[in-house]
Amino acid sequence: MRILVLGAGFGGLELTTLLSDELGDDADIVLIDKADGFVFGFSKLDVMFGRTTPQAVRHPYRDLVKPGVRFVQTTIRSIDPVQRRVETDAGAFDADVMVVALRADLDPSATPGLAEAGHEFYTVDGAFAARDVLDSFDGGRVVIGVTSTPFKCPPAPSETALMLHDYLVARGLRGASEISLVMPLGAPIPPSPAASQALLAEFAERGISWHPDQLVRSLDPRRRVAILADGEEMPFDLFLGVPVHLVSAVVAQSGMCVDGWIPVNPLTLETAYPDVYAVGDVTSVGTPRRASSPSGRPLWSPGS
Repeated sequence: MRILVLGAGFGGLELTTLLSDELGDDADIVLIDKADGFVFGFSKLDVMFGRTTPQAVRHPYRDLVKPGVRFVQTTIRSIDPVQRRVETDAGAFDADVMVVALRADLDPSATPGLAEAGHEFYTVDGAFAARDVLDSFDGGRVVIGVTSTPFKCPPAPSETALMLHDYLVARGLRGASEISLVMPLGAPIPPSPAASQALLAEFAERGISWHPDQLVRSLDPRRRVAILADGEEMPFDLFLGVPVHLVSAVVAQSGMCVDGWIPVNPLTLETAYPDVYAVGDVTSVGTPRRASSPSGRPLWSPGS
């Protein structure tokens, strides 16, 4: 059986690991990604707040692929879900079963003013660059804001707010700073009321201002204000944003999307195309977009 997995993020890595364990030599598994290595999402914040270095959190795919899995580093140019075929810079690949596990793209330019007046921290490059931004920050009003839905890893903005508090305390700047968190959710982590209540208690204890059920629609670079969906304005000295999420152009052009995302059966992750599945950020399955193992065991990690 030829199995083609497009994308080597958490979904692609976990899936190919499970397939390798379950099928062994009975499957010919090809994993395709344009990058040469993987960065755990939570590691971006550790780099951003100076807890580690970019070099320490990059894991080459050559060290990660499992027996029976062939990793191909190349750019995907087209996806044909009917023929289960992709065209890439390394040639064409056909499969009996195809799984689309490509990450969502992030588009800071979709939020007016974000590129000019703010900083996004959801891409690897953005989070690593934010380290230098924070190093030069002398205190003031900080707004952490989500600019669209859906967005992956709902806990990340809350983690960022708490880590920023600790970072400013360590630098002696917390007394001269305000931290506000703007999110489109009614709770920090809606699927977990207990965790949400714990986070809200931590926000209150640390003086972090919580603004639920709101989106940041634009930034005004001249006046240094964030403009929310209801028209409210929030002044800032530093804006850290979660940018607009969307599927990549190659996925959008594949014909698989409805209203911007790939619809799937939430129980099986089957798409409308026979023997074609989609997992992770490209789907409209409606569950929180964060990394977890479907087997309940620890997530796939380097050296496992």
